[in-house]
Amino acid sequence: MKKFFLLGILVLCFDLFSQRYEYAIITTVESIIPGGIGRSRMLFAKQAIDYKNFTTERKEGKDSKQGDIDRSEIKIDNFEETKLLNFFSMVGINFQNIASNDAVIMSKLNEMASQGWELAFVTSGVESNAGKDDKEGIFITRYILKRQVK
Repeated sequence: MKKFFLLGILVLCFDLFSQRYEYAIITTVESIIPGGIGRSRMLFAKQAIDYKNFTTERKEGKDSKQGDIDRSEIKIDNFEETKLLNFFSMVGINFQNIASNDAVIMSKLNEMASQGWELAFVTSGVESNAGKDDKEGIFITRYILKRQVK
């Protein structure tokens, strides 16, 4: 009986350590431009790309050959683009827009969860108004999801 128990634990440990995951990223870009004239979107790539095709290596800090890589080859053509509302209206922060964006984002996250994706990380950043002459700003969030590859 002990042998079967130990064998079961060994198989379970092997299975735990051999898990492989695939990842997906949802990116939201929400405008924080006063007056609501910016563009806000949720983006999801539906096309795989191999980073190795755009990677070079430096030897001893010398030329990396990045100039040989054409930026247009990096761009993908197959992605979802979902319209979101801007954070600001003509009178200031629009809380209804923020709540509406949350509902749209939650809908996408719930859809992904139903397909076996698990939220692994969330990271965000902001480029905000830097003074009276700066009329630009975005709030960007990346939702990194993972699911086990069988």
